[in-house]
Amino acid sequence: MAVTFDLFGTLVDAAYPDDPGAAVADALREYGVTVPDDWDDAYREVHIDAPEGAEVPLPAHVAAALRSRGVDSPDNAARRAVVSAFDPEVTTRPGAVEAVEAARDAGPVGLLSNCSVPELVARTLIRSDLDRRGFDAITTSVACGWRKPHPEAFETVARNLGVDPSALVHVGDDPATDGGVEGVGGRFVNLETTTLDALAERLRDGRDPCP
Repeated sequence: MAVTFDLFGTLVDAAYPDDPGAAVADALREYGVTVPDDWDDAYREVHIDAPEGAEVPLPAHVAAALRSRGVDSPDNAARRAVVSAFDPEVTTRPGAVEAVEAARDAGPVGLLSNCSVPELVARTLIRSDLDRRGFDAITTSVACGWRKPHPEAFETVARNLGVDPSALVHVGDDPATDGGVEGVGGRFVNLETTTLDALAERLRDGRDPCP
């Protein structure tokens, strides 16, 4: 058995911009990029034709949105602006540290997060009470190219942990995405119906982590 955790809404809460497009626009201006007058429309349009379930990195989307309006983003400005715009305050959720520690005593532990912003998961972990070294593998959709519930996301974290996907017990708050682990033969711990504290207690007692 290997336990994997979702990050946002599961182990931590993070405050995002109320208007992401506007936050990115402000950051682009700081990096000397001329933001189109119809940026709101450009930001909301689809510019990259990706397969279903694939992750489109937000910097790639932003750069494509600018190009669609004839604007360049030199010196990696799109990526730098996105990273600057998403700089959240982080709160560790109750029971998160204990749940990860209990999972480590039971076997390999991984993190599997849907996140289109480069560096955001790493910065979030640094600002949380979690110890990044407590995870044997950290897998993000922006790095692996696939978003949960796509099977490839779970298969990637399983490969990174050196286990079969059917050995995964994935902990998350969203059945629509995190529940996708069941599609590769794994099991889902739904935090809508249990708690991290209860999960930690079951793991410490050597009981089945799935209620």
